[in-house]
Amino acid sequence: MAAPKKGRGSTGGQGRPGRALALILIAMVALTGGMFLSGHTTPRLGIDLAGGTSITLKAKSQPGKPEAINETNMNTAVSIIERRVNGLGVSEAEVQTQGASNIIVNIPKGTNSKQAREQVGTTAQLYFRPVLTVTGGEPTPEGSASPSPSGSGKPSATPSAKASDPETASDSKATPSASATTQGRAVTGALKKDTTPTPSASAPGAAETPAATETPDAATAALEKKFTALNCTDEAARAKAGDGVKPEDPTVACSSEGDAKYLLGPAEVSGTDVDDAKAQFDQQRGIWLVSMEFTDKGSKKFQTITKKLSTQQSPQNQFAISLDGEVVSAPQVNETLSGSAEISGSFTQQSAEDLANVLSYGALPLSFSEDTVTTVTAALGGEQLEAGLIAGAIGLALVVIYLVAYYRGLAFIALLSLLASGVLTYTIMALLGPAIGFALNLPAVCGAIVAIGITADSFIVYFERIRDEIREGRTLRPAVERAWPRARRTILVSDFVSFLAAAVLFLVTVGKVQGFAFTLGLTTLLDVVVVFLFTKPVMTLMARTKFFASGHPWSGLDPKRLGAKPPLRRSRRVNVRTDHPKEA
Repeated sequence: MAAPKKGRGSTGGQGRPGRALALILIAMVALTGGMFLSGHTTPRLGIDLAGGTSITLKAKSQPGKPEAINETNMNTAVSIIERRVNGLGVSEAEVQTQGASNIIVNIPKGTNSKQAREQVGTTAQLYFRPVLTVTGGEPTPEGSASPSPSGSGKPSATPSAKASDPETASDSKATPSASATTQGRAVTGALKKDTTPTPSASAPGAAETPAATETPDAATAALEKKFTALNCTDEAARAKAGDGVKPEDPTVACSSEGDAKYLLGPAEVSGTDVDDAKAQFDQQRGIWLVSMEFTDKGSKKFQTITKKLSTQQSPQNQFAISLDGEVVSAPQVNETLSGSAEISGSFTQQSAEDLANVLSYGALPLSFSEDTVTTVTAALGGEQLEAGLIAGAIGLALVVIYLVAYYRGLAFIALLSLLASGVLTYTIMALLGPAIGFALNLPAVCGAIVAIGITADSFIVYFERIRDEIREGRTLRPAVERAWPRARRTILVSDFVSFLAAAVLFLVTVGKVQGFAFTLGLTTLLDVVVVFLFTKPVMTLMARTKFFASGHPWSGLDPKRLGAKPPLRRSRRVNVRTDHPKEA
């Protein structure tokens, strides 16, 4: 006797629905446990719900470049600013143009908005300049020694031997009054090293050779006077220190903290010459450092400047990384470098990441000024969130009423499935906050509300297929399995269309609309998971109970109420033969 063949109804687990249920229950427990273990038990809220900061940046006209403010440059600036903000770990930030010359940056509450504002507002070009002189941030007292830069803007100190030990160079101090954040950092790790011999400190007369000096011209005298009078402890003076200076001219600048001021030579390398920069932790030395990669053009420039600086004495063996007229770092050069380098020294993780972010995204095609800065309170957002939750509750209540009134006992299975979908959605959203920076904004809440209807629609498709099978005269258990293949195709096609729409919307839009698209796509995927791993197995188990299998009037599967046909039965043809006795 041949073994019975497995029918297609076995797919989905008519015989073993417990496996699918166990899988999804394990996933729910794991996600819930991960949520509590991570400490993030609620989803992060966007700026429209939790409040935050809105910054308006206005593009400034560049001297000699009247056509610089155009659509291409504005879009490039938006892309760079967005990467700079995201590089700080600020999520759900909105960066978009407004009009022809404005950029709006919205930073949600709960992130380091002060740090983000500093980097967003710092939108000038990034330059690497050689350090000529560095002193304390306060104005130089009358009668004290004053700097004497050469007319060419080049260091005028006698060359000395370059540091042979990077660690020793890292611990050295530029000057007693130099900024703590720019001292003790060294640049090492070249891909290519220049082999040109450099003067040695031990050469005869090297230490006694007087510095070469030139008679300062009017421009040099004015720069010297400006440097002497500069007060970097004054925030207003610090912000205006480098205004109107061309890259090819020497300039004065302050440290970011204002406790040191610099006299800098012409820019040797620009921010556009930096290909990439990353903050890394060196396990062997136990320190944080910043690694840099240069473009081909930038590599040649960097090799030229480091070759010069590596032969100088401190502080003239330093180059200043200048952004918007402020020195964000001034590391010492230990050797001739090109291609790549690393900056090491007194970095914390935060300062290393900040510097890497500036190096990666510092160069903008335009300069900007903060036009307005507005703080958005969470009060309005709280009201919007409350209104959205009320709308969601009303929608869910209407769905429940409809399911109970029309499907009766089947509504119990639908509500359990909605509950499973809700648990998965909530826990995943809570975990996506710290994982990828997902923040729940008002459109995202709307997407979650729309998902209630999409999920309920999948249940209805399956239930109606089962009822159609019962109308054909089949009993419940075979009806459940025969209805599944047809319902499965319909559900997959419907969810694919919804997911495709969400994906397209996410790719072609920006800002808050992306939140709606992301939530819609996520809940659509979860709908497939819930229907396949929860609704179908539960329906299979319920079909084995007497309440549903007997077609109870409150089960929602009553054959009489559905107008079912008589049970399908095979009829047998019986041939009756009647023999009549012959008459005598």
